[in-house]
Amino acid sequence: MSRGHEATILHADLDAFYASVEQRDDARLRGRPVIVGGGVVLACSYEAKARGVRTAMGGREARRLCPDAIVVPARMSAYSEASKAVFAVFEDTTPVVEGLSIDEAFLDVRGMRRIAGTPMDIAVRLRREVLARVGLPITVGIARTKFLAKVASGMAKPNGLLLVPPDGELAFLHPLPVERLWGVGPKTAGRLRERGITTVGEVAQMAESALVAMVGRGTGRQLHALAHNRDPRRVRTGHRRRSIGAQCALGRRSRAPGAVDAVLVGLVDRVARRLRAAHRVCRTIVLRLRFDDFTRATRSHTLAEATARTAVILATARGLLAASTDLIERQGLTLVGVALGNLEDNSAVQLAFPFDGYVPSALDLTVDDVRERFGKNAITRAVLLGRDAGLEVPLLPD
Repeated sequence: MSRGHEATILHADLDAFYASVEQRDDARLRGRPVIVGGGVVLACSYEAKARGVRTAMGGREARRLCPDAIVVPARMSAYSEASKAVFAVFEDTTPVVEGLSIDEAFLDVRGMRRIAGTPMDIAVRLRREVLARVGLPITVGIARTKFLAKVASGMAKPNGLLLVPPDGELAFLHPLPVERLWGVGPKTAGRLRERGITTVGEVAQMAESALVAMVGRGTGRQLHALAHNRDPRRVRTGHRRRSIGAQCALGRRSRAPGAVDAVLVGLVDRVARRLRAAHRVCRTIVLRLRFDDFTRATRSHTLAEATARTAVILATARGLLAASTDLIERQGLTLVGVALGNLEDNSAVQLAFPFDGYVPSALDLTVDDVRERFGKNAITRAVLLGRDAGLEVPLLPD
């Protein structure tokens, strides 16, 4: 590992973010099980988690597990403001901040000992400042690598602080279950456990070639490196997201094809608007589906030319949805999502003959301008009138 000798990477992660904001703003909710969102659990407090409630769980199942839970509607604007305030604390702490989502970030505090103290001093002060200025609990993990700092914060939750000393990294990491390794989801964990591999240490004892044969080249090499805490990635600032997406949970009741199409239209409108606002174009459109049995399917199509035009993206997404009709009819649809990938700056698009350049749709630009000036609901498609547009989750700036 090529990192320095001192643990200087902080992973700061707000605890049960949406629910914590609700408990901060309403004293009656403090110490009580809180669920944000009704039909699907968007977030829940640690009091609700202790009763088995989990994010993305159906509201009915959540209320069965925790009948005394207080269910509150999501307030995305409040969460967005809280996130901005927390990131202001991050940026006051160090200039090297890499946001991962609206409620977590990596911070690099190398070279700050003289002016700010040790990494532990800085982390203690960071947690105190977030609580004082924003009123929210935050957990911080400290280590020499991004991977281990994130593992440490996960182990320290809720509202904790954990430093992994350089001379104790593998002693800390190896007893942990394999699920703590990035890239180990239920399927990969199942493959490993079928072979009696249950801890990170047991993964570390395997030859890389054996892991590659078991879980594939990319995943096998990554797991072998992480099991030895080899993670050379630096904390980066200013990098842009690789994809732009949105999704909508449909619940378990059956939906007519027209209703599903209307949801798709709304999602495409949303992601295409975000794409243009970031001055970017995409080449790949991805359709994500989840079914009644909680299995998932992904369909994608890559265009010959990059675009940010809503009509092109929508036509492609509709084609992917139509190709999945039989699967949807057999398994039932509970969630649909759209993601745009292979993103580029719109000024960097390779021109196609006759070299006219990329020109956004005049209609798209006009609609974007109206929404920017008068609000996102000022103008909409006729098919979306009277329909719930769903929640737009706050995002970090691109």
